[in-house]
Amino acid sequence: MNNLDKLNSILLVDDDEASNFLHSIFINKLDLDVDVNSALNGQEALDFILGKGQEELQLPCMVMLDLRMPVMDGWQFIKAYEEQVPKRLKEQITIVLVTISDNKEDKDRAVTNEHIADFSQKPLSDETFKNLIQKHFNLATI
Repeated sequence: MNNLDKLNSILLVDDDEASNFLHSIFINKLDLDVDVNSALNGQEALDFILGKGQEELQLPCMVMLDLRMPVMDGWQFIKAYEEQVPKRLKEQITIVLVTISDNKEDKDRAVTNEHIADFSQKPLSDETFKNLIQKHFNLATI
């Protein structure tokens, strides 16, 4: 879990482009100086974190990870993240699992995973983002 004073980048990982768009609007409403990127599945998110296809690595401080996605779902992403992402990068990333699922097993699994900092139910709101950001980063007020 990181505790950076400066949150400078958020990666939204959701196969629903409308959700990614809406969530980016909520984040922008908070008036933070933060880059918002999106990935449509876990594989795209992993490639983004590892800098594949980028000239310069843009490491996200916070990853908002959906569970149910094609290609690579949230749990498959977490497994690949554990195996492929170097520890020095993991130390800079806060992962929040975001799902419409109210499956207790998913929540229990998220709470016990060392790489998942939080769990949030969809639909998200600007207030949800504000609370998550304040909780995981040293930002007094937003």
